[in-house]
Amino acid sequence: MVSPLYLTLLVGPMEPLPAPKPLADALVSAEVHESATGRSGFQLTFTLADKGILETFFLLAGGSPLPLLRVVLLVTFPGIPQVLIDGVVLHTEVQPDAMRGSSKLVVTGEDLAAMMDLIDFSGLPYPGVSADIRVLTILGKYAMFGIVPEVIPVPAPDIPVPTLQIPTHKKTDLNYIEALAKEVGYVFYMVPGPLPGTSQAYWGPQIRLGIPQTALNVNLDAWTNVESLNFRYEPKTSVTPIAFIQNPLTNVNIPIPIPPITPFNPPLGAFVPPPQKIEPLTDTAKLNPAQALMRGFARSVETADVMTGEGSLDVMRYGQPLRARSLVGVRGAGLPWDGMHFVDKATHNITPGEYKQTFTLKRNALIANTPLVPSLPF
Repeated sequence: MVSPLYLTLLVGPMEPLPAPKPLADALVSAEVHESATGRSGFQLTFTLADKGILETFFLLAGGSPLPLLRVVLLVTFPGIPQVLIDGVVLHTEVQPDAMRGSSKLVVTGEDLAAMMDLIDFSGLPYPGVSADIRVLTILGKYAMFGIVPEVIPVPAPDIPVPTLQIPTHKKTDLNYIEALAKEVGYVFYMVPGPLPGTSQAYWGPQIRLGIPQTALNVNLDAWTNVESLNFRYEPKTSVTPIAFIQNPLTNVNIPIPIPPITPFNPPLGAFVPPPQKIEPLTDTAKLNPAQALMRGFARSVETADVMTGEGSLDVMRYGQPLRARSLVGVRGAGLPWDGMHFVDKATHNITPGEYKQTFTLKRNALIANTPLVPSLPF
């Protein structure tokens, strides 16, 4: 029986191309980490044959001052190609096996955001432009790598008057983009695909909406499609941020509590536990009202998750790769746990004939707020 799983490796100094057959045949395992809040990464393991060229190839191609050896992993299952990672090699390591007389070459890297953390552009001026325009300007330098900016405009842009203030670049492009995101309550991450060699650079609010993936079934006999799934309830992690808005006439700070449910963080369950802690955001008083509220919304989304699920599955049985940064339904886990969840992390482990995953789910409420969850993707 022919396996429905196909893994395609693309590699190249600037433009990734299909890997030559000796390189593809030497690949024994691939591991890809996806995260909704940080960088994604990968680790490839190759077998080293006597007088082989793999070690020399990776050392020479990735040994330049700039890590421009690009790697793209494309998985096709079931008949649908998906880009798992588009990144650059940052580290290579040889692991000899004295007992078996063989060696392995382990190649580790991160997504294309790693290229934005190489050169310090401190001091570059941005006169008279808002934060989102600055981000677009920075990301424009990386169009040659197939990076497409997806920048959400700031609701209330703060455009400094050039005669009074000119913002300047601080540290590397990645550091500055992440700092600008934090100032307005946004997040920044790279989304590989949809085509090989392209990626979306998302800069905007963390939104937990969209089309859900195939439901995760637990304790449903023949319908069970996960190997393990455990939940824990941690109500003390949720806090109520207090954003302060300064009255320009009286210079009095007005406190505004931010609830755990916001437009960017809708309830994924029927019962939202009230936060047990209060956290003043003292640095918001110097911001305009819209920016202060956005900062409060971001902190609320960051701490609102009271439920965490961790599990593993066999993709061959599940029917498709489970991707991070999207929703998924859970069935059969029990009344408090069933319903929609946000996939916060997903790790792909691929070896010949096997495709396993571990994942982390997040939710800001208990008990399902929908009568049904989709068993198959739309």
